Amino acid sequence: MNPESVIDIGQAALIVGAKLCAPLLITALVVGFAISLLQSITQIQEMTISFVPKLIAVGIALLVCGHWMISELIAFTHELFARIPALLGGG
Repeated sequence: MNPESVIDIGQAALIVGAKLCAPLLITALVVGFAISLLQSITQIQEMTISFVPKLIAVGIALLVCGHWMISELIAFTHELFARIPALLGGG
C-alpha cells in the first residue's frame, strides 16, 4: 500500500462525506437564514423559534434524501472493497 493510494482513498472519503452532508447542511442554512430574517423583522428573539423549524426541516430533508445517501455510501463501500486486492499487491 503506497502513500498515493492512501491519499486517493482519503480524498474519495472526504468527497463522499461532503456529498452526504450537503443536503442536510444546505437545508439547515436556508431555514436558519429565513428564520433569522423573520426574527429580525418581527424583533422576536426566542431560541426555540430558530431551533424547532431547523430540526423539522433537516428531518424532512433526511427523509427525502435518505435513500440517495444510503445508496452513495453503499457504492463507496463496494468501491473500497473492490480496491482491496490491488492495495494488498495481489492484482
